[in-house]
Amino acid sequence: MATGAQISATPSSLSWLGEFLKHELSPYRGRLALVARMVIAATLVMVIGMVFRIPYTFQGAIYALLVSRESSQATLKSAVTILALTGIGGAYLLASAWFVISIPTLHLLWVIASFFLGFYAISTIKNFGASSTFAITICVGVPLWDRHLSAETNVEDTLWLCLASAIGIVVTVAVEILFSRSKPGEDIVAGVADRLAAVQHVLVCLAENGCVDRLAQASIVRLAMVGTSMLRRILQRSAYASDYAEQMGAVIALTGRIVDLAANLTLPSQLLEDGREQIRLLAENVGSVRSALLAEGSPHLNSVHMTQGNVPGATPFVAEMEKTVELMKESITGAQPLSVFATQPSSGHPPPTFFVRDALTNVAHIQFAVKGCLTAGLCYIIYNGLDWPGISTAVTTCFLTALSTVGSSRQKQVLRISGALVGGFLIGMGSQIFILPFLDSIAGFTILFVIVTVFASWFMTSSARLSYFGVQVAVAFYLIHLNSFAIEPSLTIARDRVVGILLGLIMMWLVFDQLWGASAVSDMKRAFLSAVRLLAELAREPTSKDYNVAAESSYSLREAINDNFDGMRASADAVLLEFGPSRQQDLAWRSRFRQWQPQLRLLFITEIALWKYRARLPAFELPHAVSAAQRVFDDELAQTLEAIADRIEGRPSQLGLFEGSLSRLEHAVSTYEGSEPQPVTADRFQAFLTLERRIESLTSSLQKEIGNQL
Repeated sequence: MATGAQISATPSSLSWLGEFLKHELSPYRGRLALVARMVIAATLVMVIGMVFRIPYTFQGAIYALLVSRESSQATLKSAVTILALTGIGGAYLLASAWFVISIPTLHLLWVIASFFLGFYAISTIKNFGASSTFAITICVGVPLWDRHLSAETNVEDTLWLCLASAIGIVVTVAVEILFSRSKPGEDIVAGVADRLAAVQHVLVCLAENGCVDRLAQASIVRLAMVGTSMLRRILQRSAYASDYAEQMGAVIALTGRIVDLAANLTLPSQLLEDGREQIRLLAENVGSVRSALLAEGSPHLNSVHMTQGNVPGATPFVAEMEKTVELMKESITGAQPLSVFATQPSSGHPPPTFFVRDALTNVAHIQFAVKGCLTAGLCYIIYNGLDWPGISTAVTTCFLTALSTVGSSRQKQVLRISGALVGGFLIGMGSQIFILPFLDSIAGFTILFVIVTVFASWFMTSSARLSYFGVQVAVAFYLIHLNSFAIEPSLTIARDRVVGILLGLIMMWLVFDQLWGASAVSDMKRAFLSAVRLLAELAREPTSKDYNVAAESSYSLREAINDNFDGMRASADAVLLEFGPSRQQDLAWRSRFRQWQPQLRLLFITEIALWKYRARLPAFELPHAVSAAQRVFDDELAQTLEAIADRIEGRPSQLGLFEGSLSRLEHAVSTYEGSEPQPVTADRFQAFLTLERRIESLTSSLQKEIGNQL
């Protein structure tokens, strides 16, 4: 199934690039306010650093742009953690450098180990601001101790580095307090609501007029092109409760799907009245879901029974949209609100963790750290071997580049190099030649700084397909112009810093992107298969009778599954920017995975609710006979999911093992209810069976779709 984004993304003409930039750079709700907050924070940091002559001001200005601010509440909550990690990073440098400063071999090993630690922190620390703060403190602080200066000077510069970082964080948090909004998740809900409103408007126009006006069509196509990566980034970096994050992750995925369907929706010239009524009711249901999200309520969906002949043959997407809206309703509330199935605090939820739960068991974190350490280490060896300390920005570039969540290596290369060229050569050195000689005060430089920061921030607030271009522009410009307290007349320093940036980018491409690298569609397939197999593993949980062990295992699986969902969506964005002879086949696989993912997400949410019954938590106990039947059901569910994964991989598999599982479970429940009728148990059985029926329906539908398409 083609999506609006796919239709636009054709390599045959440069017009695609123009359309892509037009959609990515168009204003959307909240973008101007977000850019304003970023610019105000970065400018304040720059002014403070220049007025009080604080070294490493570029560090604080970069933080003012990198610290997550899409969710004001999450930014405020993480401020203490970020500041603490800044102190820990500085303390690590001061404490460890003292032991190795006078032994060259040991000093080199310390540098390599420090780089590994920084990249490992990026991969395993949950708080994005904290991980980036710690990593950049390491990468900027370590080269300070290579200088042939007194220990006192190195200590002072390390403390200045921490102070500049702290100023950037504090100023950013202060700006967020001025613009703070207290309602959790409002940024995500607003983004979803805007997209649903656009879909509803398109459907209303089709039902009433049989066509869509130009502005409505342009709006829905733009939303399809932009996608939902910004919403996913907000959710990924937020500090929301896991249940809310998992629920909204499914809602965001379904929202992206219904926008894509609406962007491709066309009607035949002759539309029966029943067809118009179907579309009108669909529009009402979309509006009901939107209202429920805004009001945190439960949507009530209308229904109309249509014969197959009344569904227009040229509008197959209408039925898909109805199914998507129904899945969205279930994601928001389920048959009953999710709070019905939620455990109480007394049931012993594992406390939130600072690191991801698989930090010590998932080899992917080690691979990420090894790749990053090797890349930064090679840059370090090169600039020291050449005795060219001016290009030490290569190491900083490696760390800043690794913070990107862009999925495709080819996409990374384009964004990194183009951003460095624009920010370093075109803007950085160009302003040094043509603009700065005519400025004689900080006021004039501030105007230039604001203009460049607005330009970079506007790109940074695009989707993941383009946002890193803005990051590179800002980093290159700041590294050139915020390293001293006066206008630099010589181009040598600017040249060295730009060369260092390009060296870092080249090494990232040669090592980081190529080592254990794969195409975006391969990454997407791997993430999808991993999510399916982990869901099969989750269906067999808990395997331990110790609640603490079982809960920890469950939460580790949940985090790993969510990471795969996030990775799959990021790779889906990147597939659009990869060209070659297999492009059409890659786009077909992308379309399939995007079509299957919403059901898989909803299956995930339902499995989480059922885990409480398997773990026999208070108020979720089931009789032993029913529990035994549930275990059989869950085991067959796991086998079916594994068979689905085998089918996608092209291995022999048997789809259809799940048939009859639900009826056997329902029979076990009815047998027990007939022998010992109890009102409380009956209510619990009803909620339990509702979840199991959702599991059966979703799994059967998923295996049928996959079987038909493969």
